[in-house]
Amino acid sequence: MEYVIEMNNIRKEFPGIVANDNITLQVKQGEIHALLGENGAGKSTLMNVLFGLYQPEKGEIKVRGKKVDVTDPNVANNLGIGMVHQHFMLVQNFTVTENIILGSEPTNKGTIDHRKAAKDVADISDQYGLRVDPKAKIEEISVGMQQRVEILKTLYRGADILIFDEPTAALTPQEIKELIQIMKNLIKEGKSIILITHKLKEIMQVCDRCTVIRRGKGIGTVNVADSTENSLAEMMVGREVSFEVEKGAAKPKDNVLSIKDLHVEDARGVSVVNGLNLDIRAGEIVGVAGVDGNGQTELIEAVTGLRQAKSGTINVSGQDVTSFKPRKVTEAGVGHIPQDRHKHGLVLEFTVGENILLQTYYQQPFTKNGVLNYPKMYEKARKLIEEYDVRTPNEKTLARSLSGGNQQKAIIAREVDRSPDLLIAAQPTRGLDVGAIEFIHKKLIEERDKGRAVMLVSLELDEVLNVSDRIAVIYEGEIVAIVDADKTDEKELGLLMAGGKREEGEPI
Repeated sequence: MEYVIEMNNIRKEFPGIVANDNITLQVKQGEIHALLGENGAGKSTLMNVLFGLYQPEKGEIKVRGKKVDVTDPNVANNLGIGMVHQHFMLVQNFTVTENIILGSEPTNKGTIDHRKAAKDVADISDQYGLRVDPKAKIEEISVGMQQRVEILKTLYRGADILIFDEPTAALTPQEIKELIQIMKNLIKEGKSIILITHKLKEIMQVCDRCTVIRRGKGIGTVNVADSTENSLAEMMVGREVSFEVEKGAAKPKDNVLSIKDLHVEDARGVSVVNGLNLDIRAGEIVGVAGVDGNGQTELIEAVTGLRQAKSGTINVSGQDVTSFKPRKVTEAGVGHIPQDRHKHGLVLEFTVGENILLQTYYQQPFTKNGVLNYPKMYEKARKLIEEYDVRTPNEKTLARSLSGGNQQKAIIAREVDRSPDLLIAAQPTRGLDVGAIEFIHKKLIEERDKGRAVMLVSLELDEVLNVSDRIAVIYEGEIVAIVDADKTDEKELGLLMAGGKREEGEPI
């Protein structure tokens, strides 16, 4: 059997951890091959070995049957291997075209031939159905569009084997649909794709075969057509996983969060939250459902003190927090799991332990007379790392070196452990595997059952439906409907999210 990629018995070690323990991966020409595993299982590490970013301690790589030595990414590019990273490698204030040609610029008499570059980019985007605006700056375009730029970068360099690392982690449902279509187009054009993911639904939709890794070891390769979501989940986690969220009925009490006639502007001064009203009571989870860009981000930022409201009031446990700074909001009893873990969730150059204590480091027993008590801080961090299964060599490891999912678990440990009166969870399971999602949902329900108020903001409709007690639908900066989670479905929510109206008494 001729494979386009063969990685045989790859072993990759880091200080204190074996990331890949003799893993074998074989990819056929023209297939979409899923690489499935929990957060920190070693998927990205294995692909970074293939792409030349890491050198393995042991094992061999063959490309189209020939043994190769991939010493750096330039060698990978020359072999026709391209990688679309989970966290994009783009220059924010360059245009789309400038990013695509960066490092491989076409020249004419010693200067960059911008006309040829623009034509080449237009040709490739037409060929693969990847619509982009070649003149737009990266900082001005959506995440889905940035991802297309990353894909075009690899195609421009002639890649015919593409590695996608968690490509749907930050995309809206609509963008995910488009990406799946793009992948199918690429296969039609004779490319082969390796898809790193832990979203089982996507594997079932688009992949031919799937290789599973668990805790650095290869578990096996299966045909997707012969598998189910449950059988793949079990291979990945090593136990049966429940996709149902188990929870009793909510017992809501008094209002914890009360928002009245809130108006908030975005960074450009455009009004994006327009007279929004919302109440969340102790002992309930209210899901906020909406198409991305309808004011969710600005609403969260206003409640957490990260953005000043233009007008209206925000009340938490009877206290007006409308003009509070973030720390004052935190001290008033608000926890925040932010949607962008790198921007608002972590200080990447700090250790995991320091990040876990970011909300409380200045309080007793972690500080005395302005001096940090590191033994006490790290003792607390160790306890939370264990409780929340944050997979890290130790608490002194830099946050930057953890996998995305484990970074997320560290943030959730920090925010949930304080058991705040109001917990705002924005995309809490973005980039997490099924085992971790199950654990996070359990934690949110535990907080609810302790009598806390939880606001869940998520683009995953099934998550909103499964975890919430009530669902507030946001459209163009207003709450247009509030429905009971057990009396609605995806179809109705989709209609409301698009600005449709629900008729009173109309059957769902």
